[in-house]
Amino acid sequence: MPVNIYLIPLPLFPGNLASLPADVWTYTRTLSHYIVENIRTARRFLRELHPDLPIDPIQWCEIDHKKEEEALSTLKKWVAEGHSIGIMSEAGCPAIADPGSIIVAAAHKLQCQIVPLSGPSALLMALMASGLNGQSFAFAGYLPVKEPALQQRIKELETLSLKYNQTQMCIETPYRTQALAQALCRHLQPGTLLCIAQNISAPNALITTKAVQQWQANPPQLDKLPTVFLWLKA
Repeated sequence: MPVNIYLIPLPLFPGNLASLPADVWTYTRTLSHYIVENIRTARRFLRELHPDLPIDPIQWCEIDHKKEEEALSTLKKWVAEGHSIGIMSEAGCPAIADPGSIIVAAAHKLQCQIVPLSGPSALLMALMASGLNGQSFAFAGYLPVKEPALQQRIKELETLSLKYNQTQMCIETPYRTQALAQALCRHLQPGTLLCIAQNISAPNALITTKAVQQWQANPPQLDKLPTVFLWLKA
């Protein structure tokens, strides 16, 4: 029997458990081994989900870009012992814009059964709500922080958007969202449509699409919150 690897989504903001499907509730009650982006976040999530679930016996392994080898070694050990394993991001769907994809790739090589569970994804929810092209889109991850590399990358992506009628998407760490919004308004063409989707699914969510020239006339003032940026050059 192959070992099952469950990709478990978390709410996009703490406490929003209603956004999770029944499968998440079911599998998290039985799993005892987890590879996660943040152990504290994962433990808090399980306590909220199952107040009666014993947390202390659960075994954890944290993964980030500095702990990849340790996490891969732990994965191999747990798979050899026959344990089913849950993978969690800090928010949203694991293995998308986080280091969980490294674990999933290794699990395929170990012939594990990968079981993705449905749940909230900031990228897809932003695309759905943007009004931009959902038939052709690309996620560029994080853009360069400093100029002139940032300007060059924005221009490259805008060229691709025009060439393929393709929505371009990126994210940024919360403390740099305002700077990136300003850079996009500065470097994109005035007629390019820009959607800013911040704190998606939270009560104070902001999801607004308008031409860059409109954003320039009324510059966005963004909080330090998770944000997805999308643009389409028509």
